[in-house]
Amino acid sequence: QLQLVESGGGLVQPGGSLRLSCAASGFTLDYYAIGWFRQAPGKEREGVSCISSSGAGRNAADSVKGRFTVSRDKANNTVVLQMNSLKPEDTAVYYCAAAGYGSSCPLLPAYDYWGQGTQVTVSS
Repeated sequence: QLQLVESGGGLVQPGGSLRLSCAASGFTLDYYAIGWFRQAPGKEREGVSCISSSGAGRNAADSVKGRFTVSRDKANNTVVLQMNSLKPEDTAVYYCAAAGYGSSCPLLPAYDYWGQGTQVTVSS
């Protein structure tokens, strides 16, 4: 069973930055498409950003383009979501997820493995 653990969440002021990490033990994340999702209270879980197993494919929601960047830190077997210019509407629990997709990574919750989430709160 692939286990994922998110870290890096916290409280930040609008315009600030956070760096989230998705880590795994016992499996190499290079072979999985990794998606980042978020869910605010009373709302559906939505796709934020993702990276394909090949590394060539990336997707991002329109709401975060130009602000969020996903990348692989292969030395540490993690996937990083760098979040800049944060807005109050970015407040949510953020989850990473893994699936065996190849060249693509959909921003839909059709992933096989999920972490427990990390809270991101953007407030002044």
